[in-house]
Amino acid sequence: MGAAHSQFVPKPILVVTLAQSVITFESSLSPEAAADAILAAAPAEKFGVLADLDIHATLNSKGIAFEHPVRVIEVCSPPHAAEVLNNLLEISTALPCRISVFRRDGKTWLSTIKPTIMLAMFECPQLADIAEEIEVSMVRIMQAAC
Repeated sequence: MGAAHSQFVPKPILVVTLAQSVITFESSLSPEAAADAILAAAPAEKFGVLADLDIHATLNSKGIAFEHPVRVIEVCSPPHAAEVLNNLLEISTALPCRISVFRRDGKTWLSTIKPTIMLAMFECPQLADIAEEIEVSMVRIMQAAC
């Protein structure tokens, strides 16, 4: 007789739109000044800056023509990171938090994936409050660059 096979039961998929999953602000600053403001504001929220990636420069240095100024600033709150990782190590795939600074249609934009949406993907309802705390801090960091 053949081995027993468990019946696959698909879980509901979390479906969100871009507007629901991303926080975006328009900044009156240049992309460079907005990025500098984010770098300065992160420590006030007890976030460290892990990286400041210049996507425009990196792609162009690899011979790929890319005209848009885009910087991705990676930030992290060590106590929050430790708490979420102590619940589920797979959350490390979503860390650190990132704020993108880019220029489109002559305007500077700041954008980040909502921590509440990001952590919801891992089905850890016990982390909802901490995700909200992180999101509030991320918004304050971004607003400092507007």
